Amino acid sequence: MAGTMVRMSTRSTKTLGLLGDDPLIARIAAAARDRGWTILAAHATTVPSAGRVAWTSFLDDAVCDAVLVGSDGWDAARAEAVRTLVQSGRPLVLAQPLEFSMVWAFELDMIARDSGARLVPALPDRLHPTIAALKGLVEAAAAGSGPLGPLESIRLERTLADRSKQAVLAALSRDADIIRVLVGDPGRVATLGAGDPDSAWPTLAVGLTGPAQVPARWQVAAGRPEGLRITLHHARGPIEVFAPEEPVPWTTTPPLAEPTPFDRGAALLDHLECVLGERPRPDSSAVPPAVWPDAARALEIAETVPRSLARGRAIDLHHEEFSELGTFKGTMASLGCGLVLLALLLVVVATLVAGISREIGWEFGTAIANAWPVLVLVVLVLFLGLQVLPALVGSEPREARSDRPGPG
Repeated sequence: MAGTMVRMSTRSTKTLGLLGDDPLIARIAAAARDRGWTILAAHATTVPSAGRVAWTSFLDDAVCDAVLVGSDGWDAARAEAVRTLVQSGRPLVLAQPLEFSMVWAFELDMIARDSGARLVPALPDRLHPTIAALKGLVEAAAAGSGPLGPLESIRLERTLADRSKQAVLAALSRDADIIRVLVGDPGRVATLGAGDPDSAWPTLAVGLTGPAQVPARWQVAAGRPEGLRITLHHARGPIEVFAPEEPVPWTTTPPLAEPTPFDRGAALLDHLECVLGERPRPDSSAVPPAVWPDAARALEIAETVPRSLARGRAIDLHHEEFSELGTFKGTMASLGCGLVLLALLLVVVATLVAGISREIGWEFGTAIANAWPVLVLVVLVLFLGLQVLPALVGSEPREARSDRPGPG
């Protein structure tokens, strides 16, 4: 057809673009190499260098099938590169966390809805069969049919060698996804730590609670090996799981299933191949893979912790929905408050002008002062008219609604 250009890929193998690096992204790349994928590394600049290409080449789907984005060395240049890649509709696997900003994460989500980009957060732990087994136990306990009786609380202990603020918040932003899978979205975040917020991180403890939910506690500890210990405290005894960082079997006491090695990189690559249509979707009975709004909600929890520490009190999570419609509603609410204040100010000014005009015989000033009710009425009618814009524009597409975050 005239005016239409069809671009055919000349690649003989599947290719992953690599923008930045970190341990988990390196595992995904290693698993991809084992399966015959080609890895093409890039700098977060537009200028190629020795052994690397410019990241702008990843905008061309003839160059690579998807892009891996790492967190090491994260800066404004790479953030802009990621935003541009999402705008172009490319599939991306994004490390968790990249930016400690829920607003930034939901901005990417809104861009992806418009561009059709598929964003895969690097949250592999929920894909382990043990997490599905724990979720089943939690649901059974809630239904009153659990073998160990009611579930009283959940405790998660993260052992870290580096217990700096950045490392602790990064670990929480990943572990919060497991909390959401097991007990749903928490409604409140409270922190316990040293009196000085700057020195609280090595011993930080975070309590997460919500209406009709099992209380969960996440805390940091020193020790080796690094990993996450999950303990479900039931009325008749605990169930304990240790998830090490290394690709070795998880341990469960008492045993829930036969221990098997778990390679987080291979698990995420499996999911990416499903997203790209390279393999069938997994069993629907398992915990579904995380979508990007799941990563954003986990970031919201981690982002709340410094505020809770600084204020010394619990912070309520409102689970605000970030969308074009939600932004419009927020803008209209703010504008409505501003109009009310402006109307009150106008009443005061009009009263002063009317009094002065009568004293000096200024007829034009009197006419303006007498017209203020009409002016306020016109502004309010225009404001109310704006409220019907969402109905005229239409509701969100079905595809956008299907990507709402869910704890699994």
